[in-house]
Amino acid sequence: MDRDHPTELPFMKMHGLGNDFVVVDARARPVALSDSLVRAIADRHTGIGFDQLAVIGTGSGDAHLTFYNADGSTSAACGNATRCIARYLMTETGTDALHLTTDRGDLFAVDAGDGLTSVNMGHPQLNWDEIPLAREMETLELPIAGGPTATGMGNPHCTFFVPDALAVDLETFGPLHENHALFPQRTNVQVAHLTGPNHIRMRVWERGVGLTLASGSSSCATAVAAARRGLTGRTVRIDLDGGTIMIDWRDDGVWMTGPTMHVSNGTFTTEFLESAR
Repeated sequence: MDRDHPTELPFMKMHGLGNDFVVVDARARPVALSDSLVRAIADRHTGIGFDQLAVIGTGSGDAHLTFYNADGSTSAACGNATRCIARYLMTETGTDALHLTTDRGDLFAVDAGDGLTSVNMGHPQLNWDEIPLAREMETLELPIAGGPTATGMGNPHCTFFVPDALAVDLETFGPLHENHALFPQRTNVQVAHLTGPNHIRMRVWERGVGLTLASGSSSCATAVAAARRGLTGRTVRIDLDGGTIMIDWRDDGVWMTGPTMHVSNGTFTTEFLESAR
């Protein structure tokens, strides 16, 4: 097979709480994905559609994961996709623990029982230059209307705590802040409110994607922001549009636990791949 021009390309469709992914297993057959091909696959009318595309490759751990957004840009982290792929690999190998590598760094996954999978998404990035922001400032409350908190989880996040997350027009609010000048790499945007002790309702606008039903890294960032602001403890339940996820900010990193779904397997045809070059 030509690495740059495959004749056909197998894939899997997965989702975590409605946050959906196309997953390409490139461990045995490396594949180069152009920006145009990623965008073609992401089209929900003429492709398959996804919030992120993930590639499983080889690395120093059990596998190396690479993530693409629907607009063809890359992301160092994708929590829900990592959890879905971890479940797939644990089923494949019969193990209950994995060491995965990403551009974010080393991530560790375990079978949490009852069909749930936990992933340690690593330590949050709390300094302005790690997130990154455009200039030095305190990240707990940014100089933006609404005073959001900035957090890095291998990708940048901007979390607004609002009276009612359901009342926010995210299709307007999201892109306005995704492209804010304080975020040179753009940012994921969350709106959240407390529904009870250590219980958060959150909605997500993802950088390079748009409105999504869920986001693992956004959930981690929101939990960290809530704990830093004294709104919750370090273990929280977060209800998203697509379902519920548990976040536990421990000494060794931010652990995310939730369900996964392997929906189907398929193959992109030569005709489609040629048309997307």
